[in-house]
Amino acid sequence: MSDPPACSSLGKHCRELRLTIRISDVREDGPTLQDAATTWLTAHTERMTFGTPYITDHILKVDATVHVPCKHLKTMDGESAVRPDGTPSAPRKQVQCAVHGFRGAMPKSSQRANTGPRFHEPNGPYSIIYKGKRRSMHLPLKRAVRRSLPTIQNSNPCVGAPCRTGDNKRGAACCRDLTLELDVPETQRRLEALLRSRKSPYLCKVKREDEDIMECEVISACSYLDDDDISCVLHDRVLPNGRLAKPSLCYEWPELEEDETGHPGCRLV
Repeated sequence: MSDPPACSSLGKHCRELRLTIRISDVREDGPTLQDAATTWLTAHTERMTFGTPYITDHILKVDATVHVPCKHLKTMDGESAVRPDGTPSAPRKQVQCAVHGFRGAMPKSSQRANTGPRFHEPNGPYSIIYKGKRRSMHLPLKRAVRRSLPTIQNSNPCVGAPCRTGDNKRGAACCRDLTLELDVPETQRRLEALLRSRKSPYLCKVKREDEDIMECEVISACSYLDDDDISCVLHDRVLPNGRLAKPSLCYEWPELEEDETGHPGCRLV
């Protein structure tokens, strides 16, 4: 078990953390992969708010605020002070730190009242990363191949799948959580302690990769999920350059390591 963070008072750090996320190594990934990775990452807005991506030391990064509270933040009766959707259990309720004993009003959060920006409207336009910048674009559907064989109308293998995320919410699990690679040098001990103290399972599986990088898993649904919370609105839509608008990370299923099992109930594992 990790040591609790050395805090001196209640504050925003009780509700959220500002972190730097690594997206891509520009020496290895070309512009197309960089756009796909950035589009994918910055769409997960349920519990994350993103800044503008930038490149430093050949790494494409983005600063983000992860809206997951500290597990030690409690109401005066000992209950969790923040609901799973990030809202306080009662408006400006009196809270306390279960470790240090600080008491006061619920710290304010920078998260919007809704679940983040809407990246699409019915039939467009769609907000995506294209040629390194976020743009609002109308994306046509891919044309069917002439004389192609007939196919089942609903070919989405995720429809009806019993997959679930760590909070036991079912459906489209791989569109609801993601692994982050973070810039957290060993010298930033308080930030590391704050990261390790987040409320599980909304931020969990925190581990150090090396002296500069840490990893964690966050439950934060993708904004490209359609109204049925299963389908992707970018599916079969194409960019002006003819490539698929749906990020390649979403349809190129990764090979799982020996200690990885994927989501419970996944039909693709």
